[in-house]
Order: sequence, then structure tokens, then C-alpha cells
Amino acid sequence: MGRAIKVTRIGNSTGIVLPKEVLSGMKVHKGDTVYLTETPEGYLITPYDEQFTRQVEAADEFMREYRDVLRELAK
Repeated sequence: MGRAIKVTRIGNSTGIVLPKEVLSGMKVHKGDTVYLTETPEGYLITPYDEQFTRQVEAADEFMREYRDVLRELAK
């Protein structure tokens, strides 16, 4: 289910304020870091997981390095 959230001024920045129930559902608290991912449908906000981020970065690097091999294997 979607929910409209207003973009607002926060100090000298612009941001959004997430409702308590959203933060609770994401299991994040004030001061935590979240991860913003662009998807074909828009943006996805998830709790930041440093280990997962390192794994994704390693996979991206591997795919760039072996791009030609992976392309051939996909045929």
C-alpha cells in the first residue's frame, strides 16, 4: 500500500520525515543509516546492511571485470 509523504525543509536541507510506524517496520531508529536503491518502479528505501552492501559491490566489480565472459556464457 502506498503512502504520500511530503518533502519538507529540514534545517538547511530538504528531506522527508518517515512516520514512526514505518521506522518501526523497517527496524531502524534515529541516527541509523538507510540504503536508497533506484528500481524500474522508483526508489526503494531499506535498512542499511554493511555486509550486504560489500557483497553487492563485490558482485558489481566481478561482473564488470568478467563482462565479456558472462556475455558469452549467456548466449
